[in-house]
Amino acid sequence: MNPAGALLLGVDLGGTKIECAALRADGDIVARHRRPTPRGDYEATLRAIAVAVSEVERAVGAGQGPALPLGVAIPGSASPYDDCVRNANSQVLNGRPLQRDLQQLLGRAVRLCNDANALATSEAAPDGAGAGCEVVFAAILGTGVGGAIACRGRAMEGANRLAGEWGHNPLPWPRAGAAWREFPGLRCWCGQHGCLETLLSGPALVADHAAVGGADVAPVDAAALLQAMRDGDAVARASFVRYCDRLARALAQVINLLDPDCIVLGGGLSNAAEIYTEVPARWNAWVFSPHPVRTRLLRARHGDSSGVRGAAWLWAADAAAGRVG
Repeated sequence: MNPAGALLLGVDLGGTKIECAALRADGDIVARHRRPTPRGDYEATLRAIAVAVSEVERAVGAGQGPALPLGVAIPGSASPYDDCVRNANSQVLNGRPLQRDLQQLLGRAVRLCNDANALATSEAAPDGAGAGCEVVFAAILGTGVGGAIACRGRAMEGANRLAGEWGHNPLPWPRAGAAWREFPGLRCWCGQHGCLETLLSGPALVADHAAVGGADVAPVDAAALLQAMRDGDAVARASFVRYCDRLARALAQVINLLDPDCIVLGGGLSNAAEIYTEVPARWNAWVFSPHPVRTRLLRARHGDSSGVRGAAWLWAADAAAGRVG
Protein backbone atom coordinates (compact mmCIF):
# COMPACT_ATOMS: atom_id res chain seq x y z
CA MET A 1 0.00 0.00 0.00
CA ASN A 2 1.29 3.51 -0.79
CA PRO A 3 1.63 5.25 2.60
CA ALA A 4 1.24 8.65 0.94
CA GLY A 5 -2.32 7.91 -0.16
CA ALA A 6 -4.03 9.44 2.86
CA LEU A 7 -1.46 12.14 3.59
CA LEU A 8 -1.76 15.92 3.65
CA LEU A 9 1.19 18.08 2.61
CA GLY A 10 1.98 21.52 3.99
CA VAL A 11 4.71 24.17 3.87
CA ASP A 12 5.32 26.93 6.40
CA LEU A 13 7.27 29.72 4.69
CA GLY A 14 8.85 31.76 7.47
CA GLY A 15 11.31 34.61 7.56
CA THR A 16 14.16 32.37 8.73
CA LYS A 17 13.10 28.82 7.87
CA ILE A 18 11.02 26.81 5.44
CA GLU A 19 9.34 23.72 6.83
CA CYS A 20 7.55 21.07 4.81
CA ALA A 21 5.66 18.22 6.47
CA ALA A 22 3.40 15.32 5.56
CA LEU A 23 0.54 14.70 7.97
CA ARG A 24 -1.96 11.94 8.45
CA ALA A 25 -5.61 12.93 8.70
CA ASP A 26 -5.35 12.64 12.51
CA GLY A 27 -2.67 15.33 12.57
CA ASP A 28 0.37 13.15 13.18
CA ILE A 29 3.44 14.35 11.28
CA VAL A 30 5.06 11.38 9.52
CA ALA A 31 7.87 13.24 7.73
CA ARG A 32 9.31 16.73 7.80
CA HIS A 33 12.12 18.75 6.26
CA ARG A 34 13.45 22.13 7.37
CA ARG A 35 15.89 24.43 5.60
CA PRO A 36 16.85 28.11 5.86
CA THR A 37 14.79 30.67 3.96
CA PRO A 38 16.93 32.42 1.33
CA ARG A 39 17.14 36.09 2.24
CA GLY A 40 15.95 38.65 -0.29
CA ASP A 41 15.80 36.23 -3.23
CA TYR A 42 12.38 35.25 -4.56
CA GLU A 43 13.57 32.70 -7.13
CA ALA A 44 15.81 31.03 -4.56
CA THR A 45 12.84 30.85 -2.19
CA LEU A 46 10.78 29.02 -4.81
CA ARG A 47 13.63 26.55 -5.35
CA ALA A 48 14.04 25.99 -1.61
CA ILE A 49 10.32 25.19 -1.26
CA ALA A 50 10.61 22.74 -4.15
CA VAL A 51 13.55 20.98 -2.48
CA ALA A 52 11.70 20.75 0.84
CA VAL A 53 8.62 19.27 -0.85
CA SER A 54 10.74 16.79 -2.78
CA GLU A 55 12.55 15.64 0.37
CA VAL A 56 9.30 15.00 2.25
CA GLU A 57 7.64 13.20 -0.66
CA ARG A 58 10.71 11.01 -1.04
CA ALA A 59 10.58 10.17 2.68
CA VAL A 60 6.96 9.00 2.48
CA GLY A 61 7.29 7.23 -0.86
CA ALA A 62 5.06 9.64 -2.76
CA GLY A 63 7.49 10.50 -5.54
CA GLN A 64 6.22 7.89 -8.02
CA GLY A 65 2.50 8.58 -7.74
CA PRO A 66 0.30 11.62 -8.39
CA ALA A 67 1.62 14.82 -6.82
CA LEU A 68 0.03 15.56 -3.48
CA PRO A 69 -1.90 18.85 -3.26
CA LEU A 70 -0.01 21.42 -1.22
CA GLY A 71 -1.01 24.06 1.33
CA VAL A 72 1.45 26.89 1.97
CA ALA A 73 1.38 29.27 4.95
CA ILE A 74 2.99 32.64 4.23
CA PRO A 75 3.73 35.78 6.30
CA GLY A 76 1.20 37.82 4.33
CA SER A 77 -1.87 37.11 2.22
CA ALA A 78 -2.97 36.82 -1.38
CA SER A 79 -4.90 39.79 -2.72
CA PRO A 80 -8.49 39.01 -3.77
CA TYR A 81 -7.93 41.26 -6.80
CA ASP A 82 -4.95 39.64 -8.52
CA ASP A 83 -3.88 36.79 -6.17
CA CYS A 84 -0.45 38.37 -5.75
CA VAL A 85 1.07 38.40 -2.28
CA ARG A 86 0.64 41.59 -0.24
CA ASN A 87 1.35 42.67 3.35
CA ALA A 88 4.24 40.20 3.80
CA ASN A 89 6.97 41.27 6.20
CA SER A 90 9.20 39.01 4.07
CA GLN A 91 8.97 41.81 1.54
CA VAL A 92 10.56 39.89 -1.34
CA LEU A 93 7.20 38.08 -1.66
CA ASN A 94 5.09 41.23 -2.09
CA GLY A 95 3.61 41.73 -5.53
CA ARG A 96 4.58 38.21 -6.60
CA PRO A 97 2.13 35.58 -7.95
CA LEU A 98 3.43 32.98 -5.50
CA GLN A 99 0.56 30.52 -5.89
CA ARG A 100 0.83 30.48 -9.69
CA ASP A 101 4.63 30.22 -9.60
CA LEU A 102 4.59 27.31 -7.17
CA GLN A 103 1.92 25.48 -9.18
CA GLN A 104 4.03 25.78 -12.31
CA LEU A 105 7.25 24.78 -10.56
CA LEU A 106 5.81 21.85 -8.60
CA GLY A 107 3.24 20.62 -11.12
CA ARG A 108 0.36 20.45 -8.67
CA ALA A 109 -2.48 22.44 -7.15
CA VAL A 110 -1.41 24.85 -4.39
CA ARG A 111 -3.41 26.74 -1.77
CA LEU A 112 -2.02 29.75 0.12
CA CYS A 113 -3.01 31.03 3.54
CA ASN A 114 -1.73 33.56 6.03
CA ASP A 115 0.60 32.04 8.63
CA ALA A 116 -1.56 33.25 11.53
CA ASN A 117 -4.59 31.65 9.86
CA ALA A 118 -2.61 28.41 9.70
CA LEU A 119 -1.84 28.73 13.43
CA ALA A 120 -5.52 29.35 14.19
CA THR A 121 -6.61 26.35 12.09
CA SER A 122 -4.10 24.06 13.77
CA GLU A 123 -4.86 25.16 17.32
CA ALA A 124 -8.66 25.18 16.88
CA ALA A 125 -8.52 21.54 15.77
CA PRO A 126 -9.63 18.71 18.10
CA ASP A 127 -6.01 18.15 19.16
CA GLY A 128 -5.09 21.84 19.49
CA ALA A 129 -4.88 24.17 22.47
CA GLY A 130 -8.27 25.67 21.56
CA ALA A 131 -10.09 22.36 21.13
CA GLY A 132 -13.80 22.70 21.89
CA CYS A 133 -13.77 26.51 21.68
CA GLU A 134 -16.27 28.20 19.39
CA VAL A 135 -14.06 31.25 18.79
CA VAL A 136 -10.26 31.18 18.92
CA PHE A 137 -8.02 34.19 18.38
CA ALA A 138 -4.47 33.22 17.43
CA ALA A 139 -1.55 35.62 17.66
CA ILE A 140 1.99 35.19 16.37
CA LEU A 141 4.68 36.89 18.45
CA GLY A 142 7.88 36.31 16.55
CA THR A 143 10.00 38.16 14.02
CA GLY A 144 6.70 39.75 13.05
CA VAL A 145 3.31 40.02 14.73
CA GLY A 146 0.09 38.66 13.24
CA GLY A 147 -3.36 37.53 14.22
CA ALA A 148 -6.20 35.34 13.00
CA ILE A 149 -9.69 34.21 14.00
CA ALA A 150 -11.01 30.66 13.90
CA CYS A 151 -14.75 30.16 14.34
CA ARG A 152 -16.03 26.62 14.90
CA GLY A 153 -12.72 25.20 13.74
CA ARG A 154 -12.36 27.23 10.54
CA ALA A 155 -10.12 30.25 10.01
CA MET A 156 -12.02 33.31 8.83
CA GLU A 157 -10.73 35.17 5.77
CA GLY A 158 -13.13 38.10 5.40
CA ALA A 159 -14.26 40.04 2.34
CA ASN A 160 -10.76 41.49 1.85
CA ARG A 161 -8.86 38.43 3.18
CA LEU A 162 -7.83 40.58 6.14
CA ALA A 163 -9.74 39.00 9.04
CA GLY A 164 -7.69 39.07 12.22
CA GLU A 165 -4.96 41.41 10.89
CA TRP A 166 -4.00 42.54 14.35
CA GLY A 167 -0.29 43.34 14.04
CA HIS A 168 -0.77 46.42 11.89
CA ASN A 169 -3.15 48.24 14.17
CA PRO A 170 -1.85 50.80 16.69
CA LEU A 171 -1.33 50.07 20.36
CA PRO A 172 -4.50 51.01 22.27
CA TRP A 173 -4.48 53.25 25.34
CA PRO A 174 -0.90 54.53 24.87
CA ARG A 175 0.81 55.41 28.12
CA ALA A 176 1.30 59.15 28.61
CA GLY A 177 4.76 58.63 30.08
CA ALA A 178 5.98 56.16 27.49
CA ALA A 179 7.14 58.90 25.11
CA TRP A 180 8.09 58.10 21.54
CA ARG A 181 7.94 54.31 21.65
CA GLU A 182 4.16 54.29 22.19
CA PHE A 183 2.93 57.52 20.64
CA PRO A 184 3.13 58.36 17.82
CA GLY A 185 5.31 55.26 17.71
CA LEU A 186 8.06 53.97 15.49
CA ARG A 187 7.63 53.89 11.75
CA CYS A 188 6.66 50.40 10.61
CA TRP A 189 7.83 48.83 7.36
CA CYS A 190 4.18 49.02 6.20
CA GLY A 191 4.36 52.84 6.21
CA GLN A 192 2.28 53.49 9.34
CA HIS A 193 3.52 54.51 12.78
CA GLY A 194 3.02 52.65 16.04
CA CYS A 195 1.89 49.28 14.67
CA LEU A 196 1.78 46.47 17.22
CA GLU A 197 4.53 44.75 15.24
CA THR A 198 6.92 47.59 16.18
CA LEU A 199 6.22 46.95 19.88
CA LEU A 200 5.38 43.26 20.34
CA SER A 201 7.74 41.39 18.01
CA GLY A 202 10.90 39.75 19.30
CA PRO A 203 13.14 42.41 17.73
CA ALA A 204 10.88 45.11 19.21
CA LEU A 205 11.33 43.74 22.74
CA VAL A 206 15.11 43.78 22.30
CA ALA A 207 15.10 47.29 20.78
CA ASP A 208 12.95 48.66 23.61
CA HIS A 209 15.27 47.08 26.19
CA ALA A 210 18.28 48.74 24.56
CA ALA A 211 16.55 52.11 24.17
CA VAL A 212 15.47 52.33 27.81
CA GLY A 213 18.49 50.61 29.34
CA GLY A 214 20.97 52.74 27.43
CA ALA A 215 24.71 52.23 27.81
CA ASP A 216 24.23 49.88 30.77
CA VAL A 217 22.57 47.23 28.59
CA ALA A 218 24.74 44.72 26.76
CA PRO A 219 23.58 43.61 23.28
CA VAL A 220 21.10 40.75 23.71
CA ASP A 221 18.50 38.77 21.85
CA ALA A 222 15.04 37.96 23.24
CA ALA A 223 16.13 34.62 24.71
CA ALA A 224 19.10 36.21 26.52
CA LEU A 225 16.89 39.02 27.85
CA LEU A 226 14.42 36.52 29.30
CA GLN A 227 17.21 34.52 30.88
CA ALA A 228 18.69 37.69 32.40
CA MET A 229 15.28 38.47 33.89
CA ARG A 230 15.09 34.99 35.40
CA ASP A 231 18.59 35.49 36.81
CA GLY A 232 17.43 38.61 38.66
CA ASP A 233 18.37 41.43 36.26
CA ALA A 234 16.09 44.33 37.22
CA VAL A 235 16.48 46.16 33.89
CA ALA A 236 15.53 43.03 31.96
CA ARG A 237 12.57 42.51 34.28
CA ALA A 238 11.37 46.08 33.67
CA SER A 239 11.64 45.56 29.89
CA PHE A 240 9.60 42.37 30.10
CA VAL A 241 6.94 44.07 32.26
CA ARG A 242 6.63 46.89 29.70
CA TYR A 243 6.22 44.28 26.99
CA CYS A 244 3.52 42.39 28.93
CA ASP A 245 1.66 45.63 29.70
CA ARG A 246 1.56 46.45 25.99
CA LEU A 247 0.52 42.93 25.06
CA ALA A 248 -2.24 43.03 27.70
CA ARG A 249 -3.65 46.26 26.24
CA ALA A 250 -3.46 44.92 22.70
CA LEU A 251 -5.24 41.68 23.62
CA ALA A 252 -7.83 43.50 25.75
CA GLN A 253 -8.88 45.30 22.59
CA VAL A 254 -9.32 41.89 20.90
CA ILE A 255 -11.46 40.71 23.81
CA ASN A 256 -13.60 43.85 23.67
CA LEU A 257 -14.17 43.42 19.94
CA LEU A 258 -14.33 39.65 19.52
CA ASP A 259 -14.76 38.14 23.01
CA PRO A 260 -13.04 34.85 22.08
CA ASP A 261 -13.17 31.75 24.24
CA CYS A 262 -9.39 31.59 24.18
CA ILE A 263 -6.36 33.37 22.78
CA VAL A 264 -3.57 31.10 21.56
CA LEU A 265 -0.03 32.44 21.21
CA GLY A 266 2.55 31.19 18.73
CA GLY A 267 5.96 32.42 17.63
CA GLY A 268 9.20 32.53 19.58
CA LEU A 269 7.98 34.76 22.40
CA SER A 270 5.04 32.44 23.07
CA ASN A 271 7.56 30.12 24.75
CA ALA A 272 8.07 32.58 27.62
CA ALA A 273 6.01 30.88 30.34
CA GLU A 274 5.80 34.11 32.36
CA ILE A 275 3.56 35.72 29.71
CA TYR A 276 0.65 33.45 30.66
CA THR A 277 0.47 34.85 34.19
CA GLU A 278 1.74 38.41 33.61
CA VAL A 279 -0.64 39.33 30.78
CA PRO A 280 -3.95 38.06 32.24
CA ALA A 281 -3.05 39.79 35.50
CA ARG A 282 -3.03 43.09 33.59
CA TRP A 283 -5.69 42.88 30.88
CA ASN A 284 -8.72 43.17 33.21
CA ALA A 285 -7.99 46.88 33.58
CA TRP A 286 -8.69 47.39 29.88
CA VAL A 287 -11.56 44.98 29.18
CA PHE A 288 -15.02 46.54 29.22
CA SER A 289 -16.38 44.39 32.05
CA PRO A 290 -16.60 44.80 35.83
CA HIS A 291 -15.94 41.06 36.23
CA PRO A 292 -12.75 39.02 35.77
CA VAL A 293 -12.00 38.03 32.19
CA ARG A 294 -12.99 34.45 31.34
CA THR A 295 -10.96 34.29 28.13
CA ARG A 296 -8.04 31.87 28.50
CA LEU A 297 -4.54 32.76 27.31
CA LEU A 298 -2.85 29.60 26.02
CA ARG A 299 0.40 28.53 24.42
CA ALA A 300 0.11 26.81 21.03
CA ARG A 301 0.04 23.09 21.74
CA HIS A 302 1.93 22.26 18.56
CA GLY A 303 4.58 24.96 18.90
CA ASP A 304 6.39 25.96 15.74
CA SER A 305 4.77 23.03 13.88
CA SER A 306 1.34 24.66 14.05
CA GLY A 307 1.98 26.65 10.89
CA VAL A 308 2.78 23.64 8.75
CA ARG A 309 -0.11 21.65 10.26
CA GLY A 310 -2.60 24.40 9.45
CA ALA A 311 -1.22 24.74 5.92
CA ALA A 312 -1.56 21.02 5.31
CA TRP A 313 -5.18 21.09 6.45
CA LEU A 314 -6.18 23.77 3.93
CA TRP A 315 -7.39 21.17 1.44
CA ALA A 316 -9.23 19.13 4.06
CA ALA A 317 -10.95 22.27 5.35
CA ASP A 318 -11.99 23.27 1.84
CA ALA A 319 -13.36 19.78 1.18
CA ALA A 320 -15.36 19.87 4.41
CA ALA A 321 -16.78 23.24 3.39
CA GLY A 322 -17.72 21.96 -0.07
CA ARG A 323 -15.18 24.18 -1.85
CA VAL A 324 -13.24 21.32 -3.47
CA GLY A 325 -14.94 19.38 -6.22
